[in-house]
Amino acid sequence: MNLDFSQIVPYIPFILKGIWVTLKFVFFAILFGFVLGTIFALFKISHIKTLKWIGDIYTSIFRGTPLIVQLMLIYFAIPQLTGYDIQQFPSAILAFGLNSAAYVSEIIRAGIQAVDKGQTEAAQALGVPYYLMMKDLILPQAMKNILPALMNEFVSLTKESALVSTIGYLDLMRRAQVVGAQTYHNFEPLLFVAAIYWGLVFILTMLGRQVERKMKYSD
Repeated sequence: MNLDFSQIVPYIPFILKGIWVTLKFVFFAILFGFVLGTIFALFKISHIKTLKWIGDIYTSIFRGTPLIVQLMLIYFAIPQLTGYDIQQFPSAILAFGLNSAAYVSEIIRAGIQAVDKGQTEAAQALGVPYYLMMKDLILPQAMKNILPALMNEFVSLTKESALVSTIGYLDLMRRAQVVGAQTYHNFEPLLFVAAIYWGLVFILTMLGRQVERKMKYSD
């Protein structure tokens, strides 16, 4: 095995810059996916059949097709169809956010439906408006129940973010490929980047456990 980690030492600052690049788009994708997923979760539990149909179709499409295909469609097909040359950063946010929203909507829907129906009936009997009931009563309780599942989705999104290297976005994975092409050593930069991804996921997991612990204490 011809391994020489000294070859990648000059490129370490270049690779480390990819941490911020990766985290930046992952943060916006998670935020976008969470907000959109919450909206579609409310669609799915709505008594309006059209909204339920829209939510189910959306989830079926984005859960039933590969994320990399969605990314390619947004990055390559949008310019072809509209003439608008979409950049890599918004393409990544759109693809990952839309995909994550499908999974988040199912998680939140299950969490809402797990809340005791008696609380909904009591709020309705008291004349509490639907949006206030959801915002102040149902969703806070649902969040406590679904936090582990949400954190798992966010961890998966962080790991899957490496797929953006396929459209040339200079994230951690793409930078490892660039260093491998420059040094003709691929194992070393890939292993280094794998360790960084593991560190990011570990930190995110610890933060999730800390939040979960605080929410339990608040009970």
